[in-house]
Amino acid sequence: MALFRKFANIYGKATGTFSGFSSELSSYTCKYYSGYSFDLNDAEKKLKENARKFVREEIIPVASHHDFTGEFPWDIVKKTHKNGLMNLHIPNEFGGLGMGVFDECLVAEEFAYGCSGIMAATQSSNFGQIPVIINGNDTQKKKYLGRLVEEPILTAFCVTEPGAGSDVNGVKTRAEKKGDEYIINGQKMWITNGGVANWYFLLARTHPDPKAPASKAFTAFIVERDTPGITPGRKEINMGQKASDTRGITFEDVRVPKENVLIGEGAGFKIAIEALDSSRPVVAAGAVGLAQRALDEATKYSLERNTFGLPIAAHQAVAFILADMAIAVQTARLAWQRSAWEVDQGRRNTLQASIAKAYAADIANKCATDAVQIFGAIGYSTKYPVEKLMRDAKIYQIYEGTAQIQRLIISRAILDLAKQK
Repeated sequence: MALFRKFANIYGKATGTFSGFSSELSSYTCKYYSGYSFDLNDAEKKLKENARKFVREEIIPVASHHDFTGEFPWDIVKKTHKNGLMNLHIPNEFGGLGMGVFDECLVAEEFAYGCSGIMAATQSSNFGQIPVIINGNDTQKKKYLGRLVEEPILTAFCVTEPGAGSDVNGVKTRAEKKGDEYIINGQKMWITNGGVANWYFLLARTHPDPKAPASKAFTAFIVERDTPGITPGRKEINMGQKASDTRGITFEDVRVPKENVLIGEGAGFKIAIEALDSSRPVVAAGAVGLAQRALDEATKYSLERNTFGLPIAAHQAVAFILADMAIAVQTARLAWQRSAWEVDQGRRNTLQASIAKAYAADIANKCATDAVQIFGAIGYSTKYPVEKLMRDAKIYQIYEGTAQIQRLIISRAILDLAKQK
């Protein structure tokens, strides 16, 4: 103890952080700076509080309706925009709030708690914006980001194709330069907001050599939705997240001015991958929101449902399931927080983003399944929201890079780090 007090006094004098010691460890107060903070600042607390209030009042009451009908939640989109809960990371100079990925994740988690389908409808628009925010010139930002601030419109991230999902290098949509325009032909698939977006971020192949490396083969474009030659397909009827608008999109001789190219020819692959490093923490946060809802619903029901004269929460078999769910939710939340924090510091967060996305997607599925198990037969019905959570959860292991692709990215990253030691 004497050695501890000696160290503490030296450290406290040097840093001014320790504020008193007694003869017992339990009775001293200690304040110190470690570089990490597990608390939100006042602005973040207010943002989270506003998002939570909005979700309870506007989203949860209509979630089952949109799940049953598949109707796109335009009314919620408009209210989200009006309440300042969309487009958070658009820079101040273009009319936005200039917030970071971490702030966006706070809102995404709350929205997915209410309905991950509505979260996808309102927050996935950010994915199309990220490439413009990071790589657009001032003219492009003013035109396309400013438009989003002014009215409740959406964007879409158009990369995936029928034969190219996680394998971005398999993209076949082509863009051929003709004077001051590019002529685009091809087909995209599984595009979130594909039928409701005002403009698209589009990745197309521009290099004439089909064997050209991805780092040179692709170009990124901003494409207006109402450009002649663009035809969205029918809305996909998916297993879950039915409020979200997911479609294929056909591009036939679509003319895009050269002014809508991001950076320049050949930069598309880098732009798309960079965007995913910012969007994957948001997807992870959404998965955590769903998992938290599953835990809350299961906990509440376990205290209400009685068997053998006791609430089922009193049975160890159920209590341990709840404990494992809580462990998973808290660790997944820390994972998205770390990955979002990294990118907001201006660091490359590919490893952390993939860890967060893979883990959060897995725990969302497990927590949703466990919640249905705790509810028993009634959890398999539509009377309670846990069956919806179970259906909604699956897509988290698929979109924004499958669970297997995330593990490929993670393994490559840790092996590369090991080779550098």
